[in-house]
Amino acid sequence: MADAASRLTALAEELLGEPLPVRIRAWDGSESGPPDAPALVLRHRRALRRLLWRPGELGLARAWVAGEIDVDGDLYAVLDALASLLWERGADAKDSVHPVRDPKVRAFGRGLAQLAGPWPPPPPPPEEIRRRTGALHTKRRDKEAISHHYDVGNDFYAMVLGPSMVYSCAYWQDGATLEDAQRDKLDLVCRKLALKEGDRLLDVGCGWGSMAIHAAREYGARVTGVTLSTEQAAFARKRIAEEGLTDRIEIRVQDYRDVRDGPYDAISSIGMAEHVGAVRFREYADALYALLKPGGRLLNHQIARRPERDESAYHVDEFIDAYVFPDGELAPVGRTVATLEEAGFEARDVEAIREHYALTLRQWVTNLEKHWKEAVRATSPGRARVWRLYMAASALSFEHNKIGVNQILAVRPREGGAAGMPLRARDWTGLGRALRPGATPGGGRAGAAGGG
Repeated sequence: MADAASRLTALAEELLGEPLPVRIRAWDGSESGPPDAPALVLRHRRALRRLLWRPGELGLARAWVAGEIDVDGDLYAVLDALASLLWERGADAKDSVHPVRDPKVRAFGRGLAQLAGPWPPPPPPPEEIRRRTGALHTKRRDKEAISHHYDVGNDFYAMVLGPSMVYSCAYWQDGATLEDAQRDKLDLVCRKLALKEGDRLLDVGCGWGSMAIHAAREYGARVTGVTLSTEQAAFARKRIAEEGLTDRIEIRVQDYRDVRDGPYDAISSIGMAEHVGAVRFREYADALYALLKPGGRLLNHQIARRPERDESAYHVDEFIDAYVFPDGELAPVGRTVATLEEAGFEARDVEAIREHYALTLRQWVTNLEKHWKEAVRATSPGRARVWRLYMAASALSFEHNKIGVNQILAVRPREGGAAGMPLRARDWTGLGRALRPGATPGGGRAGAAGGG
């Protein structure tokens, strides 16, 4: 089994028809590839058995989570190189490496089998969600999915998110810290909603309570926050008590479909709608419309994907579905706006903040790497590896415009159609100069793939 790295490099280059842009370091100590390139490290040949059993993204993800594949060097550079090699070679190139009848694919498979060692493949890592049953996006299944994603320990999230405990895209300007940018995002939402003293705000998917606290403390709102995560709710209630805001904020472990105490003056939904799913999104829009008073505003902050030429071909990312957001789905922003309007809302403003999320994710990755040992102790080595890969890959996806994030401000019109909006509504944008292209929050240049 000597010089496994050279054999793997030769097999990959024969399949792909071009040199590998990364160095390969194999379990036998051998290395192959450009000496100055970051290294893809195969710590055990079990990783090859996983790839043979589940070719593509899920096999690679299982090997990464199990610690059988690693990176020595810039993680972003390796992910960027592999993405451009395997997934960005044109609409038909991705499929061209899969057909079993392709002689190159068959030769590649035979070569991997010789290196992979005895069967069967190892079981999936314990961090992978088990097979789900039943209809998508029932209340029971949604609660299980939310628990898988969020109930992994508040201490772990505190290390990644920092003191703000805000798990959504921040709103950056030059020189800002993560805390500054998250505060500015919460304040932007409050101003778009035109919150004032005594207003009733429903915060759907309230997380660890940061939006509720900001709206109550800074704007005098009376807030109801709902989440399906028991750990989030417990953490939020403790923070609210420490802030002395228990008379203004109520946190419930409750599905948004079960909220019955409207009407509310405003609704915020920040990073929650991605969990709703295409089959339920109209129901989501109808429910929020019914909970708003006439003239009330909705701020829907949601990740979006690029439209597909054939929308029926869209499928959920295997790695994210198995390890991060079970049953999560993304929709194009146009489809989201259309559905909100079909439910009766009038869309008044759409702000795209895609580059801001790339910067936010890079900051979260830095936090995780800085607290790596503590994060592993708080969860598991596999869980920490899931989050490092997920956040770094997502940062690149935002930077390369594969996905985006948008704040949609919508109004439930009053009788006769009045929206109650000022003629020039965008006075909420005065948070300072826009971030320079390619600049980091602290004013320096961005890393491997560039910042937004």
